[in-house]
Amino acid sequence: MEENFVIEGRNAVIEAFRSGKTIDKLFILDGCQDGPMSTIRREAKKAGSIVKYVDKERLDQMSETGKHQGVIAYAAAYTYAEVDDILENAKQKGEDPFIFILDGIEDPHNLGAIIRTANQVGAHGVIIPKNRAVGLTAVVARTSAGALNYTPVAKVTNVKRTMEDLKKEGIWFVCADMDGTVMYDLNLKGPIGLVIGNEGEGVSRLVKENCDMTAAIPMKGDIDSLNASVAAGVLAYEILRQRM
Repeated sequence: MEENFVIEGRNAVIEAFRSGKTIDKLFILDGCQDGPMSTIRREAKKAGSIVKYVDKERLDQMSETGKHQGVIAYAAAYTYAEVDDILENAKQKGEDPFIFILDGIEDPHNLGAIIRTANQVGAHGVIIPKNRAVGLTAVVARTSAGALNYTPVAKVTNVKRTMEDLKKEGIWFVCADMDGTVMYDLNLKGPIGLVIGNEGEGVSRLVKENCDMTAAIPMKGDIDSLNASVAAGVLAYEILRQRM
């Protein structure tokens, strides 16, 4: 299944761009300047793909076919939605928007599990950042257990700015943080965005400052945090309980 989403070789990569496939990341042989590579770089710029320049040894390690010709692309397993599609999804269901905002989730298993939870709690969509985060890879698709077919995922350049735009639509934001108010004491009804931070760093400062509420999950154990996808699930189900 996964090999469909790793594209190797110059013509294959150019064709992928031209057919409208979403290319998340592109690895190009450093210093390679010929015609086909210029075409690939131009297509990547047009599509807004992340380009990384690497040495031949790195490409050889990454290659599954041994015929990379100096370029390997990682295509999204699914097409990304727009933020407006998520709001439209809520409107069509006649519900207050409920959106997950993920601030830099890097583990594809976590992302897949969170999308699966988002679907189960009735969220209208998931927003992920373009940089320093995992995209919709084959592993994410598999871990989401089919939820990707039903829950739109939008990819944005700037999470903070997206939140500011959504605030104009009347959405409140709650982020998960150990220093927050115990989640059972918060009013989480109405149009809401649930913000989940990176596995190690948590929610970034700029994004946290943009949140209206900070929710802490009660902890009784000997370690101080939950896995990101578990934390997302616990908070999401408290939001669902209050919405019901």
